[in-house]
Amino acid sequence: MRNYNVGIIGATGMVGQRFASLLENHPWFNVKVLAASPRSAGKKYIDVIGNRWAMQTPIPESLKDIVVLDAAADIEKIVAQVDFVFCAVDMKKDEIKKLEEDYAKHECPVISNNSANRFTDDVPMIIPEINPEHAKVIEAQRKRLGTKRGFVAVKSNCSLQSYVPALFPLNEFGVDKVLVCTYQAISGAGKTFETFPEIIDNVIPYIGGEEEKSELEPLKIWGKVEDGVIKNAQKPSFTAQCLRVPVSDGHMAAVFVRFDKKPTKDEILKKWTEFSGRAQELNLPSAPKQFINYFVEDNLPQTKLQRGLEGGMAISVGRLREDSQYDYKFVCLSHNTLRGAAGGAVLMAELLCAEGYID
Repeated sequence: MRNYNVGIIGATGMVGQRFASLLENHPWFNVKVLAASPRSAGKKYIDVIGNRWAMQTPIPESLKDIVVLDAAADIEKIVAQVDFVFCAVDMKKDEIKKLEEDYAKHECPVISNNSANRFTDDVPMIIPEINPEHAKVIEAQRKRLGTKRGFVAVKSNCSLQSYVPALFPLNEFGVDKVLVCTYQAISGAGKTFETFPEIIDNVIPYIGGEEEKSELEPLKIWGKVEDGVIKNAQKPSFTAQCLRVPVSDGHMAAVFVRFDKKPTKDEILKKWTEFSGRAQELNLPSAPKQFINYFVEDNLPQTKLQRGLEGGMAISVGRLREDSQYDYKFVCLSHNTLRGAAGGAVLMAELLCAEGYID
């Protein structure tokens, strides 16, 4: 695989920092451009970030002296230096949608962590192990945008990465209804304990927009590409409750599921153990070797212990048992800023490069 020059749009935020950290030694991707808001533009990255760097590893040496560009005003300068960009900006949704399409129309592919384009029906929202075939809708999107190589592809909401991967391998049993309660880390709000002291010794039972995303986005992931758009699946039906909890990283989900044809517990465990996807088939650099990991101990998975499994890119599942109202219930865990955000976007970019969508 050849090397690609990439940019990080929104490089100063929590997810942008995670992109910077993840890409430091990436075998395919070289960070050439950092961009952010006008107030950061024209300054060195190290001077903009200062004491706001929230990652556990230091700021990559190769990025410290890069002069930050203006994400909107400097598009032409940015696209001239890169093969594609990762986007994780903090703007209004209509502004994000316009910005991402502007990059695409400048013939620059956009791998987005933002939610603005998730329900644009010709924009693929890809979990590489689950719905890599959705990438073929890019051809129709390019026709709409009038581009040859530019397009937008998005990563799904961070909390979905815990429970959707566990449900998807069970499709042959007819996943019918799902109730999910998510317990979401503060980094999902771009916070640390220092910047979010009100979460200490506290649980907040509301995260704006999160329940709608948790109920609707899986139906696009389950959908099919038809007539140049992604048509959402009609089932499973999802209902969700989302809480913010005093955890630094890692989203946990308690899942209750009903099937058309109830499987045995052993059948479910076999599906999870044997499941792998296109990311594993292609041996992509960021792909976990074992995508879904089941823990037999009653007290696992635990956020602190399992969130970093396989570089934070694996899914942990436990406590599978029959339920009195649904067929089964279980617990899932994923790292929200790795698998759920920047890491998932990097893996999607690897998939699109390997499959020839980014030349």
